[in-house]
Amino acid sequence: MKRLRHACAVLTLLLLPTLSHAQDFGVMESAETIERGNFKLKANPMFVIQDDDTDIGIVGGVGYGVTDRFDVEFNVAGYDGLSHFGGNAEYWLVKSANASVSAIGGFHYSNVPSIDQTGVDVTLIATHSATPRLDLNAALDMAFNRFKGDFPDDGYNTTHIVPGIEFKVQTDLDLLAEFGVSLNDNGSHYMSVGIAYYLR
Repeated sequence: MKRLRHACAVLTLLLLPTLSHAQDFGVMESAETIERGNFKLKANPMFVIQDDDTDIGIVGGVGYGVTDRFDVEFNVAGYDGLSHFGGNAEYWLVKSANASVSAIGGFHYSNVPSIDQTGVDVTLIATHSATPRLDLNAALDMAFNRFKGDFPDDGYNTTHIVPGIEFKVQTDLDLLAEFGVSLNDNGSHYMSVGIAYYLR
């Protein structure tokens, strides 16, 4: 039993860097919420930039517009040996012709073999409508992560500044791109390009 505990501790120490540098879903949206009664489907690859490598994952999500200013989304993300599942709620705080601001609160669950992790996500997004088809986005994205179980380190936090764009290809299809800049050592820079499709 003692050897099993030691083996688990060693495995945990080896896997902690993987978890602490993992990116989950990114932001990949503007400050505008989904229109009331509409669904949104989105998919995007994630390229997480490590010191000597790039980790590639895929993110998928579905969202629903609850009111004119409030929506909910559920997301999944898969990386090599690591999965994330989560949900969030977004509220449109500032709503004007050329500028919008929204706040997002969410949660996620992550797992690799022998390690489970939960987290709370907080995001603030500002959007400027540069043209009728092009939005310029800037987000502050924070995650507060905690490990489930008895580990040497009980958790870590990440903070990213995320500039991005959203381009309306057609009425129901948007193209999104963003670059996440990590502001602390617990996170990694990343970039992503993807699509969002609306069911109206």
